[in-house]
Amino acid sequence: MKVLFVTTEMDDFVRVGGLAAVSAALPRALRPWSDVRIMLPGYRDVVEQLAHIEIVGKCAPLAEMPACTIGRASTRDGMPVYVVLCPELYDRPGNPYGDESGRDWQDNDIRFGRFASAAAELAAGSLDRNWAADLVHANDWQAALAPAYLAWRGARIPSILTIHNLAYQGLFPKDSLRRIGAPENSFHIDGLEFYDKLSFLKGGIVYASHLTTVSATYAKEITTAELGCGLEGLLRIRSNAAQLTGILNGIDESWDPRFDAKLAQQFGVGDWAGKQANADYVRKQFGLAVSRGPMFGLVARLVHQKGVDLVLSAADEIVAAGGQIVVTGSGEPAIEQALVDAHRRRPDAIGVAIGFNDAQARRIFAGSDFTLMPSRFEPCGLSQMYAQRFGSLPIGHQTGGLAETIRDGETGFLFPQPSAESFRGGVRRAFEAFVAKDRLDTMRRSAMARSFSWSISAALYGALYRKLALPQVG
Repeated sequence: MKVLFVTTEMDDFVRVGGLAAVSAALPRALRPWSDVRIMLPGYRDVVEQLAHIEIVGKCAPLAEMPACTIGRASTRDGMPVYVVLCPELYDRPGNPYGDESGRDWQDNDIRFGRFASAAAELAAGSLDRNWAADLVHANDWQAALAPAYLAWRGARIPSILTIHNLAYQGLFPKDSLRRIGAPENSFHIDGLEFYDKLSFLKGGIVYASHLTTVSATYAKEITTAELGCGLEGLLRIRSNAAQLTGILNGIDESWDPRFDAKLAQQFGVGDWAGKQANADYVRKQFGLAVSRGPMFGLVARLVHQKGVDLVLSAADEIVAAGGQIVVTGSGEPAIEQALVDAHRRRPDAIGVAIGFNDAQARRIFAGSDFTLMPSRFEPCGLSQMYAQRFGSLPIGHQTGGLAETIRDGETGFLFPQPSAESFRGGVRRAFEAFVAKDRLDTMRRSAMARSFSWSISAALYGALYRKLALPQVG
């Protein structure tokens, strides 16, 4: 089966959030039984890291979207990658979605309309004369219009849209309809229209053959008014028609502290001296005081969703009880500044590194005793899986993928409400476990023994691909 996996991030080249990790791991896990090819925008970081890009086709201009060229290359391990080459749209500083100060690019409608329409052309076989897709797997709002462009061109190719985070919808003024060459008659309540704006994500929800999201719990949550972001009615219809499936993400096999070369010291289950060596390294790196108390790690995008304000509200209590907090990530400037201010108040107990460095993140998971995950909502979450593999017990809000992957009181701690008091309750339970060394040892062993392999998720996706793409018999 030939599958075009359409995404705007991939760990091999460019990362903003968890989508990058999924896009690197899931297609590779699917390779044994399908010809999966990844499609990415031709960002500077992508083009610079791909050797031998072969031009396979060209997309003509469409409405206000410029012409673009489609190149084919492959990763070091042979994964085929198509890139949409259009320097005026993608060869820019900053991240894939915005400039260096974090502001979204004003022409993101054109940038990702061009990307989605090129994906539809490639899937339909009109660009690479040696390849066409049996199925298109689009990810998040930036790729969500690929199923719509397939429908508008009359291509009967089944499609999946995976919603990694419903809160990011790709909303643009109504005039974007003309700019991206979408039919005028697609702008209505059962089409792309969302409160008189154009919604890329809604377009995908309407036109995709099937929807998936990244945990079964989140698949239920997004059909409710609380977490449906205004799209819960449409999502309920798709869910009731058995066209919305939650498939939990996995993590790749590199998350094994016995073999991870990026750690200060490798360690296995029961080798708490090895874990302590990582804690000592992290304390020194962040300029923290020598301590026998617990270390709490926070490795996250620093945005409101992640509940960083709850961590800040509990920081004084954590430090007063003998704990230390180590944070790395980037995101909203106000949250970054609040963390920096907290570090300045207590540089001996609160360490903050704005930005993301994979090796540093791994050492924080390896050195910390607990990982803080007070997300207001969490479609899947990956940090709680990384943390458990590295013997750091997650403290998470009972929502989405956190509720499915943290065994409360066994491999971590769940708290019921995204409130300061509820979060503090989880933190206090962690302190109680920390001083009960036998219990801490048992919980660490249980956490590190868990497997979050992609093989189960890949098998579920493979079954869904076959159901959608292969002709139904009888």
